[in-house]
Amino acid sequence: MSAAPRFDEVVHAPNRLRICSMLSRMTEVEFAAIREGLGVSDSVLSKQLKALEDAGYLTVRKSPLEGRTRTWAALTDTGRAAFAGHVAELKRLAEGIA
Repeated sequence: MSAAPRFDEVVHAPNRLRICSMLSRMTEVEFAAIREGLGVSDSVLSKQLKALEDAGYLTVRKSPLEGRTRTWAALTDTGRAAFAGHVAELKRLAEGIA
């Protein structure tokens, strides 16, 4: 089943679009892996994750590992649907379909 095309302002911001793309392929991803994949600072990534979390598109989980707290991010079902709809809309626009 494909998503209905729908432009999403929250997802559209470049770093958030890339975050959603990374997370769409996995159950969850560790903060450092996302940061390295995007090549951004901790503060930039935190701000982008917070925007997705506030929209209900992402959950953040913290867990201790080897004496440090690790942060994990995962798309919610709502976030996956928003990302899929946004990608469908971008494809529709790129194909010149009005």
